[in-house]
Amino acid sequence: MPQFFLNKRLILLLVSMIVLVALIGFSLKDRQLTWPEQFLKDTTGFVQLIFHKPAQLVAGFFENINDIKNTYKENKLLKERLEEYVTLEAQVQTLKKENENLRALLHKTESLRDFIPIQATVIGRNPERWRETIIVNKGEQHGVKKDMAVITPEGLVGKVQHASQFTSTVQLLSALDQNSRISAYVQGKENVFGLIEGYDEKRRELLLKEIPFDAKVKKKQKVLTSGLGGIFPKGLPIGEVTKVEPDQYGLTKVVYVKPAANLYDVDDVIIVKRKIDETLQEKEEAE
Repeated sequence: MPQFFLNKRLILLLVSMIVLVALIGFSLKDRQLTWPEQFLKDTTGFVQLIFHKPAQLVAGFFENINDIKNTYKENKLLKERLEEYVTLEAQVQTLKKENENLRALLHKTESLRDFIPIQATVIGRNPERWRETIIVNKGEQHGVKKDMAVITPEGLVGKVQHASQFTSTVQLLSALDQNSRISAYVQGKENVFGLIEGYDEKRRELLLKEIPFDAKVKKKQKVLTSGLGGIFPKGLPIGEVTKVEPDQYGLTKVVYVKPAANLYDVDDVIIVKRKIDETLQEKEEAE
């Protein structure tokens, strides 16, 4: 009996293999599909089509999200780099300007032969009195005294109004009046002398007054300190003539002078100490 079952199993296995080979051979033949096969194939294709498009959309959606994340990261990084570039460019421009100012100051210092230069830096400026005064980091301990001239490489900006031990307050040219006027002259074949004693707010120009009515003064002539006031040394540039008109009484002329220095943008200055004052001080100390 067990032998019979073993033979039966062997026969079933052989029959199954023969059927399988026959089916494979039958499917490989170039033949017309039966309608059940066509139905099964179409159904399978339709189901695949239904699931393929949503799957493709979902995959594309997640791929787009990933691209957006990468774009966001790149954009953030580029913004940080751009901010760093802008900051660096501003620092370069500031250093460039400081370098130019210091070079100009050095050149100006070398050219000051008749007076002793005291280099100073602006450390304060009142926003409410922007055009009137500045504070510098040099005072009496550095040899600074009241009424000393204060210049930049471009020209005169003002004078020392008050000097403490380590700082000084400088009155700008734009705040000059009759009580703080400066003796000056218009440079030409014949120098014309007058007094800087006012400032025109609208034109942002100095007023050179007490000019004789018959004096010949033209535009673009240079205006310098005369040294006749006994305080400022002679020859410090003040500005350039832009306009000449009679005064309100018609007896003298008023000359409008455009300042050589920018009074609204002052960083580094030179306080001018006349050598004659230094000599007199040394004599007084010796006595």
